[in-house]
Amino acid sequence: MTINCKGKLIDLTATKVMGILNVTPDSFFDGGRYGSEKALLAQAGKMLAEGADFIDIGGYSSKPGAEFVSESEEIGRVVPAITSILQHFPETLLSIDTFRSKVAKAAVEAGAAIVNDISAGNLDPEMMQTVANLKVPYIMMHMKGDPKTMQQLAQYENIIKELIFYFSEKVAEARSFGINDVIIDPGFGFAKTLEQNYELLQKTELLQLLQLPLLIGISRKSMIYKHLGIKPEESLNGTTVLNTIALTKGANILRVHDVKEAVECVKLFQMVSKP
Repeated sequence: MTINCKGKLIDLTATKVMGILNVTPDSFFDGGRYGSEKALLAQAGKMLAEGADFIDIGGYSSKPGAEFVSESEEIGRVVPAITSILQHFPETLLSIDTFRSKVAKAAVEAGAAIVNDISAGNLDPEMMQTVANLKVPYIMMHMKGDPKTMQQLAQYENIIKELIFYFSEKVAEARSFGINDVIIDPGFGFAKTLEQNYELLQKTELLQLLQLPLLIGISRKSMIYKHLGIKPEESLNGTTVLNTIALTKGANILRVHDVKEAVECVKLFQMVSKP
């Protein structure tokens, strides 16, 4: 199970770790921390030293009720970050976390290797054609509505069945545009109640029916800290527990704020899983 990043085949059979690096003032956990180039490069260097396989750059918070950001402002946040990281760490594989095709295009032209779209093309009809033209892997996430409306749309008769149907349609659409490398993300916390998130995690292995790489992004989310009655800053231990469970369910990529702990989690799981 491989994806092509800048002509380099990345084997996802062994789980990879994607570090989250938000250049936003209002992300739920790390908002405003990496607004300066010095802080950005320090964090990127730390993640790479700790073993990150990818770094995911985001310039528009997708938390419920996040402030609107114009396309030009989003581009103005992410492109300098991408350029700076690649100047200092040229081998880094960066993904761009955006649902806008113009931002994706600008980011890939600046050196990003993957497009990570929370809306799977639903919020920008030009996205899939743009990704196809750019010839980069495409991470498509499950979400209903948009970040402002999604939590009012968390109704499912059978959540896994609906996700499989959703991704089957979306993957077929992506293939019709000529997108070769598709990664699916079930979208924990997006249009899902706390209980639905845990039901989804319990049954995540069923998504392997789609025979596509699976990205799991649970890091420090409210499904952890609200259930435990703690703050996001206190939810690293819970994140590690759920990441371990995600590995037993077939996760190919863990998308995390804390790279060192996720890499250790993967290494230990691999030792236990040896035949």
